[in-house]
Formats: sequence, structure tokens, C-alpha cells
Amino acid sequence: MAGSYDLIVIGAGHAGSEAALAAAKLGATVLLLTMTLDALANLPCNPSIGGTAKGQIVREIDALGGAMGLLADEQMIQFRMLNASRGPAVLSPRTQTDRTAYQRGMKQRLEDEPNIRLLQQEAASFIVNDTRSAVSGVRTKTGTIYLASAVILASGTFLKARVIIGEAIYDSGPDQLQPATELSASLRALGLPVRRFKTGTPVRVKRSSVDFSKLEQQDSELPAYPFSFANELGDFTPKAELPCHMTWTTDATRELLLSNIGRSPLYSGLIEGIGPRYCPSIEDKYVKFPNHLRHHVFIEPTGLDTEEIYLSGLSTSMPEDVQEDMLRTIPGLEKAEIMRFGYAIEYDNVDPTVLTHALQVRDWPGLYLAGQVNGSSGYEEAAAQGLIAGINAVRQMRGQDPVQIDRSQAYIFVLIDDLVSRGTNEPYRMMTSRAEYRLLLRQDNADMRLTPLGHELGLIEETRFARFLEKKTAIAEERERLQAVRIQPDETVNAHLASCSSAPLKAAASLLSLLKRPELSYDALSPLDPERPVLPQAWIRTLEYDVHYEGYIRLEMSRRKKFIELERRRLPDDADYTALSGLRLEARQVLSARRPASVGQASRLPGVTPADIQVLLVWLESRTRARRLKTSLEDLT
Repeated sequence: MAGSYDLIVIGAGHAGSEAALAAAKLGATVLLLTMTLDALANLPCNPSIGGTAKGQIVREIDALGGAMGLLADEQMIQFRMLNASRGPAVLSPRTQTDRTAYQRGMKQRLEDEPNIRLLQQEAASFIVNDTRSAVSGVRTKTGTIYLASAVILASGTFLKARVIIGEAIYDSGPDQLQPATELSASLRALGLPVRRFKTGTPVRVKRSSVDFSKLEQQDSELPAYPFSFANELGDFTPKAELPCHMTWTTDATRELLLSNIGRSPLYSGLIEGIGPRYCPSIEDKYVKFPNHLRHHVFIEPTGLDTEEIYLSGLSTSMPEDVQEDMLRTIPGLEKAEIMRFGYAIEYDNVDPTVLTHALQVRDWPGLYLAGQVNGSSGYEEAAAQGLIAGINAVRQMRGQDPVQIDRSQAYIFVLIDDLVSRGTNEPYRMMTSRAEYRLLLRQDNADMRLTPLGHELGLIEETRFARFLEKKTAIAEERERLQAVRIQPDETVNAHLASCSSAPLKAAASLLSLLKRPELSYDALSPLDPERPVLPQAWIRTLEYDVHYEGYIRLEMSRRKKFIELERRRLPDDADYTALSGLRLEARQVLSARRPASVGQASRLPGVTPADIQVLLVWLESRTRARRLKTSLEDLT
């Protein structure tokens, strides 16, 4: 045996890195095992952070004290705010990232943390404590044993991974990295349901071989907004402001791919794993969407010190000659020189319904799973799970309850609840449509929702928390001031309102009531409000959204209240659902297998109907009455 630690984290991708950093900041000693130290926090697919719903997750990670947002800010080389025309509920920040610099930045953070030991070694099996039926360590491929109070598996797409390009199939992780070949057997030995998923990536080409004169340029948006709330004061300046470019596939592309569809591993039967529905390969797009005669191709930079650029939208596992020919059919890419061919990658993962909401394996105390091993996709989803798993593993060691947050408070917990309660039969991707309360879960207010929790947990330091409290107080005080300031109707006031396409005032009104008009912004009211304080733009945006959408927010809060009532109706761990005659047989089986912690969680399980929920509520009420009666009788005697 080589040593013992509080926590062992297997895998140093986005999930494992966040898990290790969170646990270490909370005072735990951590052994972080990785297949190679040269690929920490790798971005093997899209060289970007954020995007629709994913940007919200990154800001939530930051609000809780995670590292992804800070690193994305440091290595930002292009910024865009997605869905800008659709309202604040779905606004999502996205950045192109200097890929290798991002990796170096994460590696430096892990190396600088004194509670973390980084070790390049492959975990081959789990050590099981037979007396507690708990996982208590790992054995490496070289036979060394490391013990710990808890183990977090964050293996990404490396478990028994194989790469597929046309008819060529070989064992490999992403980017030609070595796969993890032995740990899947250990998962099966624990009785966990292991299955195969698939993902893919496009070709990368050399910048100097692209004809940019044929492409549509997409410049970085200004101003760029940071992901980290620590950077929202003052002028935030990205590392660079490189443009992206866009082109389209053509009829020739379509004809080439469909004529070679029999050579596609997707259709020849070589690919066994289930791929992501929302990110299909280019050949799959033409088969499944025959009415779409062309598709976008986004040309994205991958860093400042490389000629390599990424062709988003051209994910493929076609043979290499077809990939070469495909580029010849796309404007601007006719002479593009491929640096990396696109490929599909299959990998083992675990059905996440075996987990608790703490991301702990229900039947194996001490074992946590985070990231793509749980069937999710994406760097952001992985990092979020790693952060929560790291927090909960430490809390378990200290005899504390796991983090108690529900899906009405954060996208992170929509993600976790979906995986744990509903499971997924394909790589899970977070989308704004998955969140019932997305107007409450905006990207701008993630700190208002989660920073107090991050501080309570010990991940948000005092100076940052003091800045947060200053922001919260300033926004509340400014709202009160706007309510108190009355504007009288006169020629000057109404002329200004007319210039903003707003109706004239007929009677005195508060500045707050004027700000509720959707056509008026806080800054547009400045000529009517000369004594206003100077506030950072990030604070003003949150104030504006809260005021503009006050009525809708009130409705969501009302629905959230009913949701929370069901979440607080706890179900006993020892409930015998087979004995509840009012439940349908399918509901009894599902409830017995999943053991939901609350009625709210039970309501989201596949196979549990609203009628079953009513039976549970009646049963809980009868249990409560019986206990009260028993207590009263005992008091009488």
C-alpha cells in the first residue's frame, strides 16, 4: 500500500478537476489520478465554454466557488451572448477558449493546491471494505493500493474507449490518448449497470489553407461579459477578440455523403453505442433531416499559438477519403488541409439512476460518480457534477448532510435531478427547456441564488462574499430609490419618453414604474434621474430584468412554492411500497427500486403517475395521523 487520503478522484477532466479542487479547498487531502498529466481539463471536442444553458451552469459553478468560470475568463479569445433576441430567461454566454492555455491554467491550479497530490496512473479496480460494504480505495494498473474515505469516479469518455473512423476501429481515448481498459470490469463486479454511449468530433484544419474570402465573419461581441462574478467590476478585457467564420454545406456535400452512407460506421453496424440526439454527425443530419438541403459550418479558432481551427457542425466518423472529399464541396474549405480527422468514440458509462442526489452510488457508500460516466455530455455538465460530488464526499466524511438544493434553484440541480430521477438513454445535454423555472435561473443572477450557499460551504472566501453582499444591498437600495423618486409630467419629460418610443406621462409616476415599461432601460431613464448612483453594468442588468419581468417572476415563484411543498414531503427510507394497494404495479416497482427521498422526486420518476402521487400523499397523511394518535395515547398512559 502506498498511502491513504481523505478522497481519491479518478480522472482529471473537467469533473475530476472541479471535484478535487472543491474537496481540497474544504480541507480534505486528495489523490487525483489521471491517465496523463498532459491532458488535464482537456477540451477534445469543441474549443468553447458555455452556450445555451451551459453558460448558466458555468456561472452557477462560479457562484458556488468552482474554477471553470475564472479559467474561461482568463483564456477567452472570443465572446458571444447567445439568444440575445429572446429575453433574459435564455440568455447564455459562450466563449471560444485558448484550448491548451486553459489546460495549463487548470494544471497550475491543481499543482498549487497543497491538499492535492497529482499522479499519472491508471486506476484498475476498486478496493471494497467487506465489513461496511463500501468502496474504500483503488488499486492501480501497476498493483499499488491507495485507500480513502471516499472515491469519485470521473472517467469521462475513457472507459474501454474505442475510436472509429470508417472501417478503422482501435482502442483509444479522445485525442489518441490511452483508454482506461480495466475499471469497467470493477464497476460490473459491484453490480452497477454499465452501458455504451457514443460521441464524435469534426475534422480540424490548418488556418492558412482556408479561403476566408468566401466565409461570413462573426466578430467577437463587445463588451464581453465575464463568466466569473469576481470579474464583473471594472472593465473586463478578454485575452483576445478573434473572429469566428461561417459557411454552408452544399448539394455536392449532400450527394457525396449519401452516396457513401454505406461506408458510415453509423449505418454499417460498426458503431454500437448510442449517440447524442442533439449533436448528430453531418451524415446523420442528411439522413434524418432530408428536407434540410444544407447545414451550417462554423469555423472556430482553438488558440493563439496554433494554426489549428475547428469545423463545428461537421462531426463525422466517415472514412478519411470521404472526409477529404467532403471539404472540397464546402465554400472556403476547398483546399483545406486536415490536421486531425473527425472520429466517433464509444465508451462505457453507468446508468445514473443508481445514484442518490448527492451523486453517491446508492448501494456502495463512499463511491461517487461525476461527469460523462453518468451519461451526460459536455464540459460544463461534467464540471458541475464534479463540484457537487467533491462537496458531498467531504460532507459525508464529516457526518454532514449532502448539499440540499432542488431543481427550482439551479440548472446544476435540474441536471442532477434529471439524471438521477429520470435517467437517460443517450448522452444527456442540458437545454434551457429542461428547466421549469428558467426565468428564476438566469445567468445574471446565479450569484444571488448560490453564492450564500458557496460561502456557507466554505468555497467562497470572505472578501468575495463581502463584495456579493455589497452588490445585493446596492441593488435593493436602488430599487427602493427608484420607487421613491417621482417624475412629474411636463413637456421635457414627455419629449424624452417619445424619443424612446414610450407613451407620455399623464400623471406623476415613480421611476420604478417607468422602468417596468419594456421599451425603457435603466440607462434610458438617466436624463430624468440626474442624482442616480453609479452602478456597475452587471448590477444594472440584474435590476432591469427583475423589474421588467416582475409579473412573470411572481408567477414562477407561485409555481415554485407548490413544487417546494412536494419536495419537502419526505418519504421514509424503509417504506414498503409493495404493500400500498392503491399504487399501480409499475409504480410500486419503480418506487421500490429508486427509493425517492421526497414526493416531489417520486413525481418525476418514469412510470409514476399523478394518481400514484395522490396515493402517496394520502398514505403519508395517514402515517402522520397514526403517529400523532400513538403519541397522544402514550401521553395519557
